[in-house]
Amino acid sequence: MHHTNYSSNLFSIENKIIAIFGSTGILGTTLSYYLASQGAHLILMGRNAEKTEKLSTAIQNSGGSSTVVVNDITNEESLDASVQTIEKTFGHVDILINMAGGNMAGATIQPNEDFFNFNTQSLKDIFDLNYFGTVVSIKKLFPLLLKSDHASIINISSMAASRPMTRVMGYASAKAAIDNITKWLAIECCSKYGDKIRVNAVAPGFFLTEQNRELLTTSDKKLTERGNQIVNHTPMKRFGNPDELCGVIHWLSSTASQFVTGTIIPVDGGFDAYAGV
Repeated sequence: MHHTNYSSNLFSIENKIIAIFGSTGILGTTLSYYLASQGAHLILMGRNAEKTEKLSTAIQNSGGSSTVVVNDITNEESLDASVQTIEKTFGHVDILINMAGGNMAGATIQPNEDFFNFNTQSLKDIFDLNYFGTVVSIKKLFPLLLKSDHASIINISSMAASRPMTRVMGYASAKAAIDNITKWLAIECCSKYGDKIRVNAVAPGFFLTEQNRELLTTSDKKLTERGNQIVNHTPMKRFGNPDELCGVIHWLSSTASQFVTGTIIPVDGGFDAYAGV
């Protein structure tokens, strides 16, 4: 029987260099604070310089370590510039977390609309943001991940990827593509680099964010009809809190998950397991 020496902390992410796209959203902000509190160094990336600087200052004021890199995942030149900056400053990246993404009105089909109402350009835009944004970001940062002893890529999927939900046609399709590329890339990395780079995705269930707040709650904090449908199909009977994503992402960032690759991990209060009866 092979015995590992367990004296070191399996879950330690101290001094890991973690690059996070979409760091200023509700989920990204919570996650950034948490990872910094665990001793990781955060490279915060976002389109909005002011928001990203503000987050970085707050993290540093709470004793964490963070650096700001402003970029737009739909613009390859801005990503090239970011990679150069990161390489000069850090030399490598240990963990890449792709939080950037979101929905757009033109790629949804409302109950009072028909399928042919969707806007083709909006659908392309949603793939640019959710799919190409993630894939191109990985492509650009890949050389820096290869310089890590053990790198981990963490994509953000959605419950809508495996179970297409009404209305959010474009978003659900793009997230389904994220599941597929996550698995494809995991195998690709194993075949070329052994266990040096792992690729997984986290599929959140329903968390209240700026993106979906109006869809799920009314101005006086009550649930909309859709909000009610969701809670009724979530066995835990509530939405997720942003900090409930921290544990699984911490685990995927650490050597505790060293043999885990190509997985899509639901964090959903039982939503995925529930048939509705």
